Amino acid sequence: MLQALIFDVDGTLAETEELHRAAFNEAFAAAGLDWQWDQALYAELLAVTGGKERMAYFQQRTGLTPALSPAEIATLHADKTARYAARVNAGGLELRPGVRRLLAEATHAGLKLAIATTTSRPNVDALLKAAAPLPAFDVIAAGDEVAAKKPAPDIFLAALRDLGLPASACIAFEDTANGLASARGAGLRCVVTCSAYGGTGPFAGASAVVSHLGDADTPATLLNGPALPCGIADLRWLSALAKEG
Repeated sequence: MLQALIFDVDGTLAETEELHRAAFNEAFAAAGLDWQWDQALYAELLAVTGGKERMAYFQQRTGLTPALSPAEIATLHADKTARYAARVNAGGLELRPGVRRLLAEATHAGLKLAIATTTSRPNVDALLKAAAPLPAFDVIAAGDEVAAKKPAPDIFLAALRDLGLPASACIAFEDTANGLASARGAGLRCVVTCSAYGGTGPFAGASAVVSHLGDADTPATLLNGPALPCGIADLRWLSALAKEG
């Protein structure tokens, strides 16, 4: 029986990556670095999960001399995080279609809500504050809580542990191949909602792939998977997915 929904954040709850990219570039400029991540480069770098990890990878790839130490990268990332939060708090960031509706329906149905993301906790808090009011999430597993980030399953396993539920009782929502691999590695069924930076797949192993979660004004488009009703008007389809395996 379905008991919980577990959500990724960036690209899944909201299209946040352009704000992240801008915050990275601002932090680089403030630190005197000549790094500039355009959209094409950032899309490529998103294959590396975690902001600090992404910067370390880029530094290694470009051969920056002298190299930033792990402590310096952490400081740079903290500045980037603060800049991202300021941008989110300034407004203009909307939840993706259907997210608010689905969270409300899940709460009404007595389901637990969780977050499993490799973005840092302050980023999550900034988004949830900006999108308020929202139902409370029972569990938030984020950032550096686990050593191995997506596509490793660790962050989803942490969310399941804190929920106190088996994977069979939950469904994950993701927008990238790395996220899907992470969810599937934790034994979760996963619905992929295609995002600006996550691509359109193919997402092998997903229970369904949709354009977004859909609502009355913005019906979802099914890309593959079982036949879901456009608009996804209630939670019955989630229960069906949970039974199918």
